[in-house]
Formats: sequence, structure tokens, C-alpha cells
Amino acid sequence: MVIYLAMTVKQTTSKTAKTRDAARSQKSILLAATDEFAKHGFAGARIDQIALSAGTNKRLIYYYYKSKDDLFLATLENAYADIRGAERELHLDQLDPSEAIRQLVSFTWHYYLAHPEFLSLLNSENQHDALHLKRSGRIQEMNSPLVAMIQEVLERGRFAKLFRNGVDPIQLYISIAALCYFYLSNNQTLSTIFGQNLKSPKALAQRLSHMQELVLGYVLR
Repeated sequence: MVIYLAMTVKQTTSKTAKTRDAARSQKSILLAATDEFAKHGFAGARIDQIALSAGTNKRLIYYYYKSKDDLFLATLENAYADIRGAERELHLDQLDPSEAIRQLVSFTWHYYLAHPEFLSLLNSENQHDALHLKRSGRIQEMNSPLVAMIQEVLERGRFAKLFRNGVDPIQLYISIAALCYFYLSNNQTLSTIFGQNLKSPKALAQRLSHMQELVLGYVLR
């Protein structure tokens, strides 16, 4: 009986260790894939380089992800999971509605600044007509809480007679994302044509303030 229990414990420990090793391997692969896909796009990215950066081999990558397309989809899903998880940490439901909107704009802005690879991945996927995301069984479920979170803020704002009626949460978020994205993705050309360094700390702070006032000006009564 004692021997059987010892063997059971050993087997359980071994399975746990293998699970942890698999999780670590997949995390390393996704980190390397994020960097490679962000730098070179889906078409230009190389599995050999991802394997080298992850400290693994191509066979293991294909064991977990089957194909380059599947790996890119997993990378996209992981990127969305990261930003959606960070948004949940804002706890917008605990903030005054106007402050919640300010914080959402600020968060989106700073997240894009801190994670240019996220924008690069989206650029690449858009160039491929979202073919990978269309195969995802998780992406809409992953983004639904964001819509619900914004809807809750808008409803509280309307109830408090702060916000106007008829603000669509999806359209509002797309506008916030667009305001942040366009400025950053076109920063070099905008800086050149206007003769200003639009990525200086002062310019970035001015841009954030402008976006917050612009979005609030739309939702407020």
C-alpha cells in the first residue's frame, strides 16, 4: 500500500512537472513568436528564428501549434488576452463615470506606447484580411467583457445625468483605439510634415489630454 501511494505521488509529481515545463515552453515560444511576427509580419516571420529565440526546436513548435498559421493565431489570441486582462485591472466599475472614460483613454494610450508589437501584429493581420482571427473560437468571447465594461460605465453616466443617450460602446471603443493608434502609427510622417517632434514627452502628454477631452466632449450631456 505504501509503495503504491509512493508511486502515485511520484507519477502525479512527474505529470505536474511536465505540465509546468509545457507551459514554460509555450510561453517562451509565444514571446519569441510575438517578437518575430511584430518585426517581420506573418509573411516575413521565420519559424527557425522563433525556435532559436525561444531556445527550442521547430519540432516542438509544430507539436504545440501544428503550423505557422496556428502559431500566428495563438500569438494574436495571447496579445488580445494580455490587453483585455490589463483592462480588467482598471476596475472602471468602481470609478466615477467621467473618470472611468478618462482612465480608459489613458490606459489605451499608454498600452499602445508600451506595446508597439501589439499594433504591429494587428497591422499584419489586417493585411491578411483577419483570416487567422476568423478561425478563432475565443476572440469574440475574449472581447465581450470589454464591451460590457464600457456599457456599464455609460449606463451609470446616463443614470447620473452626466452622459447623453445613444452612445454605442463598440463605436466608442473603436474611436478611442483609433485616436491612439493613428497618432502613433503615423508619428514619423506627422512629425515631418508639421515640423514637430510629436513623440516628445510634452507632445505625448498634450495628445493624451486632447484625446480625453475629445472623448468626454462626445459622451457628456
